[in-house]
Amino acid sequence: MTDLKKEFPVLQEYTYLNTASCGLLSKTLTEWRREQDDRLLKGGSVFRDLHKPHIERIRSTVARFFSASEMEIALIPNFSFGFNTLLNGLPKNKKVLLLKTDYPSINWPVENRDFDVCYAEVDTNLEQNIEEAVREHQPDVFAFSIVQYLTGIKIDFDFLKRLKAYHPDLLLIGDGTQFLGTSEFSFSESPLDVVAASTYKWMLSGYGNGLLMIKEDAQRKILPETIGFNSADAIFSKRNDFAYVKHFEPGHQDTLNYGSLEQSILNMENIGMDVISERIASLSTLAKLRFAELDLLDETTLNREQHSNIFSLKGGDAIFQKLKENKIICSQRGKGIRVGFHFYNTEEDLEKLIKVFK
Repeated sequence: MTDLKKEFPVLQEYTYLNTASCGLLSKTLTEWRREQDDRLLKGGSVFRDLHKPHIERIRSTVARFFSASEMEIALIPNFSFGFNTLLNGLPKNKKVLLLKTDYPSINWPVENRDFDVCYAEVDTNLEQNIEEAVREHQPDVFAFSIVQYLTGIKIDFDFLKRLKAYHPDLLLIGDGTQFLGTSEFSFSESPLDVVAASTYKWMLSGYGNGLLMIKEDAQRKILPETIGFNSADAIFSKRNDFAYVKHFEPGHQDTLNYGSLEQSILNMENIGMDVISERIASLSTLAKLRFAELDLLDETTLNREQHSNIFSLKGGDAIFQKLKENKIICSQRGKGIRVGFHFYNTEEDLEKLIKVFK
């Protein structure tokens, strides 16, 4: 693995535990972006004329990284755009199951439409709560964050497989914004019908890029009306004959932003997602033990067998200011202080955090 403090200069000045809010740009990615802007500056449309094959190459890279088909991949500017477009393709009378306290960009768009909405509680018994809600309400769709943004609670994928097996017609739509980039993930082998995500967090791709993956069976059930000239590749005769995912790409696609996603994927592949996954999992397991020793975790997190790399720690304004004074970057979220560990974090970072809390 490269010298991470050189690759991510922020680490030279701060103990950065705030990837759940904003992922870091690498030096390699920044240099690539500068070169792209320079080519546009000097070439104008000569450079831009190359964008179509570039976009398709990016789509292919995303598909390879997440073990998906290219026909299942849409390149979107952010999760909210993709999710709202997706919901517009669902019949209004559908019943949708949500998680209470889930990310507003999931719950609000559903609640703002003419759906029949029901809920499951987020606590230690998350999966049991979901199972009971499905049995009681018989929803058509279950939309949720794979990892909860406030607490780091991560849904059990084995549970999702069982849920899908018993309810094959239930559409499972997952927000992967706080998940993708933290562990190996195969879309084709997952029980999820749709995964959408902004990729400026753990994918380290900067702002203005995201992705949506949707399986072919779900494509037959969700019919967005969104369309633009780019949907038809700027060919008039293709107005009624274009790939499904192009409903999510109605306008001009930016090779700088989506290219940043591709470059981040190539960097992660160079390190190895197995190495990244193991590093994050190992540090997160140690962090949970250390936080538990200091009574910094709530009962919900303590009693869960599986947890993510995001933690909500007990602490108010005073301790948060103390962390800032010690150049430890994190966020106040809900009732706690949220920290998260990526592959560029170390045990030394964890110990610096622990020292302030002690």
